[in-house]
Amino acid sequence: MPASRWIIPDLHGYSKTLQSLVENLIRPGRHDELYFLGDYIDRGPDSKGVIDYIRNLQQDGYKIIALKGNHEAVMTELWESETNAPSAWWHRLGNRKEKLWREMGGDATLKSFGVHRISDVPDECIVWMNNLSWYAIVDGFVVVHAGLNFSRSDPFSDKQAMLWQRDYEIMPEKIGHRRLIHGHVPVSLELITLSVKNPALMFIDLDNGPYLTGRPGFGNLVALELNNMELVIQNNLDIDT
Repeated sequence: MPASRWIIPDLHGYSKTLQSLVENLIRPGRHDELYFLGDYIDRGPDSKGVIDYIRNLQQDGYKIIALKGNHEAVMTELWESETNAPSAWWHRLGNRKEKLWREMGGDATLKSFGVHRISDVPDECIVWMNNLSWYAIVDGFVVVHAGLNFSRSDPFSDKQAMLWQRDYEIMPEKIGHRRLIHGHVPVSLELITLSVKNPALMFIDLDNGPYLTGRPGFGNLVALELNNMELVIQNNLDIDT
């Protein structure tokens, strides 16, 4: 029996939802592969718990491929600037960026770590985020957090696009005629299901916006298994915590 290969999109601090998805719906074996699309932090109540859970899976010998999202990129940049660059102009720049990060859900992340300053987040967590992969190629798929810059001859040369890209026209010939799987932009369950079932579409956006629980068709954490294109859906179990 071939190893299962699961793609799990933006988690945003919802650790109970992640745990239920993995242990009740996916139920991975040690030979299976779990690909995480980034954005482990911010918005939800337990960013630390999400990171701890994934790191524990790695330490327990599960095959984990964890990609970097834009939220991790912002947090690590702020941590490094506050920790290593104490000059006044860096603090002014950092204060503006930190305000934006907090508006993106950063306050919830700090609370989950039990700290008030980003520089007090443990080094080992920042090192883990800095070492996350940018993308993965899995047979007929390219897996990335946000997207690729197809205006370049080599779309894989633009790392910022992998974190932030929203609008782009896919040029399949530039990525070996593979389909692109990403998160970053929340879409409805209807669109996710449509894109999974229609192989003619060159993209699959798996982000259902788990924090958008009050919006019809949104607010869940989904996962896609690539061998049989099975989609599983976990409702948000953290939203009232």
